[in-house]
Amino acid sequence: MATMDPLMILVVDDEPLVLRSLTCFFKAEGHDAHGASTLAEAVEVIESVDLDLVLADVNLPDGTSFKLLDKIKGHSPAPELVLMTGYGTIDDAVQAIKSGAADYVTKPLVDGELRMVVEKARRRRELRTESAALRPVAGEESDFGAVVANDPAMKQVLETTQTVADTHSTVLLTGESGTGKTLLARALHCNSSRCNGPFVEVACGALDDSLLESELFGHEAGAFTGAYQTRRGKFEEAHGGTIFLDEIATASPAMQVGLLRVIDDGCIERVGGTDTIRVDVRIVLATNRDLAREVEAGRFREDLYYRINVLPIRLPALRERPNDIPALARHFVRTFARQATSSVQDIAPEAMEVLTAYHWPGNVRELEHIIERGVLLAEGDRIEMSNLPEEIVEEAGNARTATVVPLKKAMEEPERRVILRALDRVGGNRDQAAELLGISRSTLFNKLRRLNINKAEARG
Repeated sequence: MATMDPLMILVVDDEPLVLRSLTCFFKAEGHDAHGASTLAEAVEVIESVDLDLVLADVNLPDGTSFKLLDKIKGHSPAPELVLMTGYGTIDDAVQAIKSGAADYVTKPLVDGELRMVVEKARRRRELRTESAALRPVAGEESDFGAVVANDPAMKQVLETTQTVADTHSTVLLTGESGTGKTLLARALHCNSSRCNGPFVEVACGALDDSLLESELFGHEAGAFTGAYQTRRGKFEEAHGGTIFLDEIATASPAMQVGLLRVIDDGCIERVGGTDTIRVDVRIVLATNRDLAREVEAGRFREDLYYRINVLPIRLPALRERPNDIPALARHFVRTFARQATSSVQDIAPEAMEVLTAYHWPGNVRELEHIIERGVLLAEGDRIEMSNLPEEIVEEAGNARTATVVPLKKAMEEPERRVILRALDRVGGNRDQAAELLGISRSTLFNKLRRLNINKAEARG
């Protein structure tokens, strides 16, 4: 099934059947997939295509895929490198991860694992976008992580984050998609005593129940079809550090029970196993849903909700922090101008007014895409209003020019409509209209005069 957000993927494998099957799989999923059977071919693709993900076998005819790391690191933004390994090469893969690879998977690969690889790459790409929202802007410093926080709403969030960062308590981050929840989770980790431990991220909404359970808790060899060997879960990987569970509202009832146990006693069991494994993990969760309503609807356990809602932090939507929009917009201008070797340096004042007035339903991600478009379309050294999408200009213009109605008139208008509706129902008979409205005839006459309802209107 085609995806709404395709990735640019390079598959590197010297086995023709594997290479063909993987590229066909990704294309069928809606992605743009390229193939290479040697390091040399892979380097050619990396240098000519802006990739999001490189999925490469460790051992190739002309060397190991470790050599791709330097080529990948030279690109901005750099694609994710995920290594495919067979039996006996896992130690090499782990060493590659320490050198900069994003992850490794073991052959043979099943569809669920491939989708998981893609979703992780997508989440990391989104993380880079969200990072821009909280990344340093020249000359602008805050007391927490040198982030963009000119607006009081965002300053309050950062103050709270700094206060709770170095605690073991569970933190629940809420807010719309694209507001920077992943970045704030990283900030919590980096400013805690666990900063030298691992930070492990799991996109709960990207996996079905069986895959999510295996991803979080691990599995024993033979636990299910495709489980050829024992594998540690994310909680074990996060031991001594922080685990970030994004989109936690999508967790199944069975998964919620497992999470309760980890939170209560710090213990897990791998899928298909019976041994209890103790883990020392700080848990940070995020959701863009109202969990209290999910509890009322019976979709989320009430006891789990109270366990994870110990330290709630709500991230404001971009429209709620308008003072940050100019700084973020200019940051994106610099970023995309550098990538495109463009001469664009700034945003015209009238265009900036439009950006500030727009309500940004897509938050920082939407702002990023609009600025990228503006940089590409600009003909001079700044983004003009003509370089912005028409719908944004129109909506922002309506917001700026909307007429403000006096409060008294605004309050009278509903009353006027009710009286006219009553008169219309009784054919203009005022006695009957007064009775229908539950008021006296004299009160109705007074209201007709005050609201300037003439005889023609009263007759309908």
